[in-house]
Amino acid sequence: MNKPSRPALGALAPYGVPLGCQGDEITLDGQARFINRELSWLAFNHRVLEEAENPRHPLLERLRFVAISASNLDEFYSVRVSILVNQERAGLATLSPDGLTPTQQLNAIRTRGEALMERQQRVWRDLRRLLEKRGIAICPTQHLSPADIAWLDIWFMEHVFPVLTPLAIDPAHPLTFIPNMALVKVLRLRNDSDVGGMRALVLLPPQLERFIRLPSSTAGDKIRFAILEDLVDLFVDRLFPSFTVIDEGMFRLIRDTDVEFEDGAEDLVRSYESALKRRRRGVVIHLNLSASMPEDLRALVASSLDKHETFTQDKYETFTQDGMLGLADLTQLIVEDRPDLQFSPYAPRFPERIRDFAGNYFAAIRAKDIIVHHPFESFDVVVQFLLQAARDPQVVAIKQTLYRTSQDSPIVKALIEAAEAGKSVTAMVELRARFNEEANINLARSLESAGAQVVFGFTRIKTHAKFSLIVRREGVQMRTYAHFGTGNYHPINARTYTDLSFFTCDPNITLDAARLCNYMTGHANPEKMDTLAFSPLTMRERLLELIDAEIAFARAGRPATIWLKLNSLIDEVLIEKLYAASNAGVKVVGVVRGICSLRPGVPSMSENIRIKSLVGRFLEHSRVCAFGNGYALPSRHARVYISSADWMERNMDWRVETLVPILNPTVHAQVLDQIMVVNLRDAVQSWELHQDGTWWRTLKVEHRARLHGFSAHDYFMTNPSLSGRGVGLSNPPGSEAGGPSGADPDHLSPHVVAKD
Repeated sequence: MNKPSRPALGALAPYGVPLGCQGDEITLDGQARFINRELSWLAFNHRVLEEAENPRHPLLERLRFVAISASNLDEFYSVRVSILVNQERAGLATLSPDGLTPTQQLNAIRTRGEALMERQQRVWRDLRRLLEKRGIAICPTQHLSPADIAWLDIWFMEHVFPVLTPLAIDPAHPLTFIPNMALVKVLRLRNDSDVGGMRALVLLPPQLERFIRLPSSTAGDKIRFAILEDLVDLFVDRLFPSFTVIDEGMFRLIRDTDVEFEDGAEDLVRSYESALKRRRRGVVIHLNLSASMPEDLRALVASSLDKHETFTQDKYETFTQDGMLGLADLTQLIVEDRPDLQFSPYAPRFPERIRDFAGNYFAAIRAKDIIVHHPFESFDVVVQFLLQAARDPQVVAIKQTLYRTSQDSPIVKALIEAAEAGKSVTAMVELRARFNEEANINLARSLESAGAQVVFGFTRIKTHAKFSLIVRREGVQMRTYAHFGTGNYHPINARTYTDLSFFTCDPNITLDAARLCNYMTGHANPEKMDTLAFSPLTMRERLLELIDAEIAFARAGRPATIWLKLNSLIDEVLIEKLYAASNAGVKVVGVVRGICSLRPGVPSMSENIRIKSLVGRFLEHSRVCAFGNGYALPSRHARVYISSADWMERNMDWRVETLVPILNPTVHAQVLDQIMVVNLRDAVQSWELHQDGTWWRTLKVEHRARLHGFSAHDYFMTNPSLSGRGVGLSNPPGSEAGGPSGADPDHLSPHVVAKD
């Protein structure tokens, strides 16, 4: 089948990404050598939404992808777009690496954002019809039976009415403050005694269920929902007695959630608490209006916002939406009693290596380093490792970084238990983990109350590294055990994020980790580091050295290859170095889940670079770097690292991050020969980035529907990892290292036929 023609360079394809400077030739010194990061992110969210149209996924899982895409877009506007809006309002003309002003970027985002929102609505409408055929329906209230209406009447008065606050709008009652992402119903009402009528608002608090499940007695086995805004319409006379609704509509606004903290504050916690209060009242960035809202009510909303908000001259972006506002709420429709419409349950494996040592983590790690691949292997390994440390009388000290964790975190509970048992516990808590600030303030206070030392790190640099250190008395010596993660200490996220947990007691690595802890708590640069590289001081330098080494191998006529697995690749310095490597003949393959500003496949610039992205059931989150070291990959001679850092300027220069070498042969083989090879072989959930900035599906949709092609997630769910195997498990069929054979980075695209 012939591949459809692609758009000319610089054109805006339906789901492509334009060049930064349209019409520019792509050269090593031109701005078009970079892809715009904001548009690249929007392309990623299109790939997420495309999974909602994937016939391979069950219906409720497809619905989940719509909700994820909508939630992602909300955060994108509140964080990234708000930065550009503030730059535009301040009159700044700072150019992005691809040569766009803030205004030009906002114009491009508006086009792509509207297309994405329209596609979300279209996909939701399609899924709604399919779900109704499978017995899950959203029921308009006018189609409900008297028995249903009577049941909803009771529900409304008990659960909804006490929470709602009807708000009249008139000169004496101007518009109240509208919270970020709140749904609001706006009404024009009339009664017999009020000729001019009344206009009013009803805020629908997020604490209320958006979808109310109706009793099944009147509809057999069918699962039916009423939607909250319809319920308000049905019983609006309870809120406005004696009034009749003439016109109505819905709106939803997004505020700037970026906050600035006072670096010189004497009390950082109080400074952050004040900043979080300011965030709640951030200026309006984006306003969504329902298409059914009459023009006079739209004008009312706009004029009321202009009078109420802190700015008056600069307009927020307004988008009229034909469909349901706030699609992130669709997750409420994913009901447990329809498992046939969800992914088959998957129970993560527990590493047999730990069982072989009767659950003694310290003995298992002493025997050999181990790496655990989440979510295919249980995150409970990490939790139990810390719990065992908390309860082991031989453990003297625990040092732990905390960036994000779950509410009621078992990790924090283990640290509290250890502190209360008299152990020395140091928790390095990052207060500025976006949208987790309040939770981290609370857990810091809990840890301090238990007697732990809580350190908040640097004022200008976030602590993003993920590691634990446990110091244990063993005979006459002290031995240190370490855990390094590519993801957060978050047990819930670990069920859906693919991440790596590395356990070791190698004294070279653990001593470096202790030095890094001292740097974070004492703010003094380490005198030396034997194995680890870390941001903001040595990681960028180490990565550049590793790439330079591959360039030297290529020039010497030896094999030269780099494999990367990242969430984002936008650091200009590292991208430039990869371009130089490509021109020297180094073969570079990147598995980049999200944002990628590198433009691959351009002659005389990046013709030896290939970039792919995996989007599927699990969220790819682990970070791996592999350098051939003079040998073709995969090779036992390769230099392999796992990291907490993406290749972004902020991760290299403005965060504490780790780059951890993998030295143990078994763990080395697992990361390189198994995990990386499987990622490169995947075709079912893979996309490839082309030089014009567009992403193309690796397999046609119809092939994927018939389960053709190789799936990385399916493989990892059915094959045990190398380092987690016990003595009774042998290698599965495949390569000598236990992974599937046949990865060829030069042939990643058996079928390239569809774009995102």
